[in-house]
Amino acid sequence: MAQARSIIVTGGASGIGLGITRHLIAEPNTHITILDINPTTGAQTLEDLRVKFPAASITFEECDVSSWESQDAAFEKIHAQQGRIDIVFANAGITEKGSLLPPKNSDGATKRPVKPNLATLNVNLIGLMYSVQLGIHYISRNTASETNSKGLIVCTASNAGLYPFAVAPMYAATKHGVIGLVRSLARSLEIEQIQINALAPAVIETNIAPSAELFKSMVLTPMSTAQKAVARFIADPSLTGKVAELHGEHVTFTDPPPYVDEDTGKNIETFWNLGYA
Repeated sequence: MAQARSIIVTGGASGIGLGITRHLIAEPNTHITILDINPTTGAQTLEDLRVKFPAASITFEECDVSSWESQDAAFEKIHAQQGRIDIVFANAGITEKGSLLPPKNSDGATKRPVKPNLATLNVNLIGLMYSVQLGIHYISRNTASETNSKGLIVCTASNAGLYPFAVAPMYAATKHGVIGLVRSLARSLEIEQIQINALAPAVIETNIAPSAELFKSMVLTPMSTAQKAVARFIADPSLTGKVAELHGEHVTFTDPPPYVDEDTGKNIETFWNLGYA
């Protein structure tokens, strides 16, 4: 039997990561490793999945994605155990922590500013960059398939990375960053025969929200839409640099904005040809 396809899902013990895991767990000759910071949730999720899918090959590794050392050790261990890494879902994320708006006294007067809480940035963007770099390193070791692909990286962004999201600007900034990262890396990774794409979901009911009450007034997108997008990315190796906007039961590939003029496009191409900026 051929060596099993090895898949990593960060934040895979709950939410969209768990939805992706459930979608892929029954695939033949596939091993899935869930990475999650919560060992209790991770162990329980692993037990539940093994009960429901007794034939599945699946493991759990505790990992803090905001820590390079934690991710590096986890990826190295997985590669040593499985012999390869084929698909990385850089999915782990948290909601807005803290605020950039000035704190105020009870009388409405502005307080002296305090250092902002950057936990959202550290998990959603910096941690995701760690996952992407590690994914590139290990996937690049693979032999390209008949479709000229060595593997796939899928990053979880948000439609808050496509539109202004006034209620959570730091969260929005991280998701805009994820989309910019995916679109900007795609051209270089295509040369390396590695796909990279992003999911940009609307509101999918997960435990990332501070309260389940939040979802009662929302127009929800089912988890099956995210699973549908994942299936398309895996099935079609020509898809790279794509942002799949998930809304309702629809998957729409959202293109970057057109260049404002020919000079802008020329400059971008000149940077690419020079190889530095």
